Amino acid sequence: MPALPRRALLAAPLILPALGRAQGSGQLAWPERPIRWIVNFPPGGAADTLSRALAESIGTRLGQPIVIENRPGAGGLVGSDLVAKARGDAHIVIMSNAASHGIGPVLYPSVPYDPLTDFTHVALVGTFASVLVVNPGVPARDLAEFLALARGRPGGLAYGSGGNGTMNHLVGQLLARAAGVELTHVPYRGSAPALADAIGGQIPAVMESLPIALPHLRAGRLRALGTSEAGRDAALPDTPSFAEAGFPAARSTNWFGFSAAAGIPPEIAARWGTTIAEALADPKLRERFAGIGVVPGRLGAADYTAFIGAELERWRGVIQAAGVKPD
Repeated sequence: MPALPRRALLAAPLILPALGRAQGSGQLAWPERPIRWIVNFPPGGAADTLSRALAESIGTRLGQPIVIENRPGAGGLVGSDLVAKARGDAHIVIMSNAASHGIGPVLYPSVPYDPLTDFTHVALVGTFASVLVVNPGVPARDLAEFLALARGRPGGLAYGSGGNGTMNHLVGQLLARAAGVELTHVPYRGSAPALADAIGGQIPAVMESLPIALPHLRAGRLRALGTSEAGRDAALPDTPSFAEAGFPAARSTNWFGFSAAAGIPPEIAARWGTTIAEALADPKLRERFAGIGVVPGRLGAADYTAFIGAELERWRGVIQAAGVKPD
């Protein structure tokens, strides 16, 4: 992942003081109705968890309800396309992410939207690692033993993820290629059923987002074998990273941001920037993020948009070099 600029998100532009006045005053009256917050993955996943945490922190700042609407499908592309087609609608937003705005557009041969021009990108919300987890009954205490187990079985081992085209899907493929083993991807309709099958022993492993896997790891229902960032994660200090285990090619970082439809008035985009910055500075939200292994984002609109462009180029190169194909 490219190094994140240090420019603080708190430097987001100030809104016009009269933004909320009636239209008759010459300024936009917004929001005039509830905000539709599209989550392009099922309930229980990282996108859903972070969206609900952020929406709760925003609370009554905008004076209108925020309605979370799960629209999963095709690795996040379905929900993203819904927002992309709502050009100019200032009452619909999305938790943009690595799957729908960094990987999917260069992994799939046909994507119905442009991840840059069809959105008004507002801010990077947070980053976190992927983690390889196994059922405690799997006879592998660490990553080396897991990979040896995969090498010793015809067809290798299966691992699940929350869907095709997700970061966790791709990280599993990168790890398999870096280690020279076969790992068969099993896509699920979201994180919850994938983890349920791993806990129940129906599948040996799952590549999952750290915030979603942590409760199961802490309860002993699953065991962590490795994480995807460069070093060990503060939330899992006893678990080596893939890079530390000798597979730096599998290094990756999940990211989620906040985006609106393209074509909205710049005053509204600016107000969103200020609102998200205030929420991310909330000590309660920062404490909540730290407890689930999420690092709050520090990129405002321009830097976040540039970051997405860099991620698209990075994943295009990775996918081409590794020969990764969508399932």
